[in-house]
Amino acid sequence: MKFLYRRLQALAPLFEKGGRFERLYPLYEAVVTIHFGSSDTTRGRVQVRDALDTKRFMILVIIALIPVTLFGIYNVGYQFYAAIGEPASFGSMVMKGLTVFMPILLTSYAVGGFWEVLFAVVRKHEINEGFLVTGLLFPLTLPPTIPLWQVALGISFGIVIGKEVFGGTGKNFLNPALTARAFVYFSYPAYLSGEVWTAVSSSASRLVGYTSATPLGVAAATAQPQAVTDALSEAGYTVMHCMIGLIPGSIGETSVLLCLVGAAILIVTGVASWRTMVGSVLGVVVTATVLNGLVSDTTIPFLGMSPLWHLVVGSFAFGAVFMATDPVSSPDLKPSKWVYGFGIGVLTVLIRVVNPAYPEGVMLAILLMNVFAPLMDYSVAEYRVRKRIPNGL
Repeated sequence: MKFLYRRLQALAPLFEKGGRFERLYPLYEAVVTIHFGSSDTTRGRVQVRDALDTKRFMILVIIALIPVTLFGIYNVGYQFYAAIGEPASFGSMVMKGLTVFMPILLTSYAVGGFWEVLFAVVRKHEINEGFLVTGLLFPLTLPPTIPLWQVALGISFGIVIGKEVFGGTGKNFLNPALTARAFVYFSYPAYLSGEVWTAVSSSASRLVGYTSATPLGVAAATAQPQAVTDALSEAGYTVMHCMIGLIPGSIGETSVLLCLVGAAILIVTGVASWRTMVGSVLGVVVTATVLNGLVSDTTIPFLGMSPLWHLVVGSFAFGAVFMATDPVSSPDLKPSKWVYGFGIGVLTVLIRVVNPAYPEGVMLAILLMNVFAPLMDYSVAEYRVRKRIPNGL
């Protein structure tokens, strides 16, 4: 590593101001900082030293995403072989999952990285490590049969419209990964709504795609007088199945248990706010309980789904842990985080049950609350100024 560091330092004059490749300095700086710590120091009398800089912050998020990513790769292969009815070894399932997931991931990183570098070069600022997280989060929210051209369009919209037009990382008010998914969903709903594809083309069986209803799809399609729990049971789903995650769904969102592992990593390292996560859970529990008590199951069966089922099905766990806690698009003040998380939980349940055509409400719930996050912080700050309450409380 010392040899690499010396070589990079020797090349520095070429990329610094006045050098031959001055315009490509963002690329040089990105290569240096991704391998080594920054050598820049604060110039001034007031200095704050903290080991958790942007680079380490993003790397910790990537580490927290590793469990759900690895499980998602395995589940893609597992669902494929289950769909075609062929036995397969663990290695075969993993390899099948890799052949499906890696092209999606590489497309997301390649296209997203292109836009990040382009804007950094034009604006003459550093390339932020945030695109490493966005480039991984977006593929994990997609079904395994998403066309690669839609991946490219989605990540382009998320990076350019969701972030760069507002000034880049730190200035966007919407989560870029969710913005990308929302664009793909509303532009090409046939690929992301309804039933989720659980298998891809197979030369042996000439199988192009196989669909099976997700738990939320089953719940939304339940008709009176049947209860949602009975419909889920008949479809072969239990709470434990949904907790483990060996079910149809988007690549990285099916395992609640591994989302909880990621949550533990983010909370222990101080990267994500536990208040937002707990607030989201409380919002789901309170809203689902109220609906269960006020509305009979025979009116709209989906309204009778218990809070526990709402917590374990769909992408709620993934969204509450990895999306809602985005430090840029979420509030900064502690009271705001509680309100923000609670609002996400409430909207998630309402969107799910009120609009059966769109049974998954986490994505829209988070994006809607992203819009109001600055207002929440402003209101809390104004209240504290009037009451003279310290910001640390």
